[in-house]
Amino acid sequence: MTGRKIFSGAAFAAALSFVAAMAILAQDNEPRVVSALEGQPPSDAVVLFGGESLAEWTYTDGKPAGWTLVEGAMEVKGGGIMTKKEFGDMQLHIEFATPAPAKGEGQDRGNSGVYIQGIYELQVLDSYENETYIDGMCGAIYLQYPPLVNSSRRPGEWQAYDIIFHAARFDEMGLVTKKATLTVLHNGVLIQDNIKIKATPGGVRDTEGPCGPIFLQDHHHPVRYRNIWVREL
Repeated sequence: MTGRKIFSGAAFAAALSFVAAMAILAQDNEPRVVSALEGQPPSDAVVLFGGESLAEWTYTDGKPAGWTLVEGAMEVKGGGIMTKKEFGDMQLHIEFATPAPAKGEGQDRGNSGVYIQGIYELQVLDSYENETYIDGMCGAIYLQYPPLVNSSRRPGEWQAYDIIFHAARFDEMGLVTKKATLTVLHNGVLIQDNIKIKATPGGVRDTEGPCGPIFLQDHHHPVRYRNIWVREL
């Protein structure tokens, strides 16, 4: 005897069937193709603002958004605006620029905010050589978490938030079983790392939910936004 195992025809056929089944399963689970050219939204993204139209946005009273369109951007005017569509888990890209030359100090300088689901605020502020309370500076989850670092650029320079958001989870009674989480890169730098967040005052929602709009705050400063897109996860 050589010690080698001898497989029967039935066992060999079963093994082949198993390999074939695994190959089919691997094909079924193969990642879909998403193209992502540099500087462009991914091919599966929902473009919320591309520089020419505010059609995806309304004021909070439901009237068409009336922010000023200027040089491929929209500038805060006349109140906060929110998306017509609602989103749950998502990847969000949004670019902003605080006014130049800078005016004011502390919270009275380039102030706005990005509210995820209309209820969780990621602060927008001119935090370039401008001191304020740390959980209210640019990149903070307002009044909850300061950013890990300050990666703010000069007033007038374009900046970017890249956000990974996972919505809260609820039981059959509507009670939260898992808090919402947020990861944020500011100008390519990690500033919020998978943190658990709670509702922020000043948004357009009172209670958490599985989906909600994106809300951009008017804090009486002419902050500009551009290149806004979402990938639903």
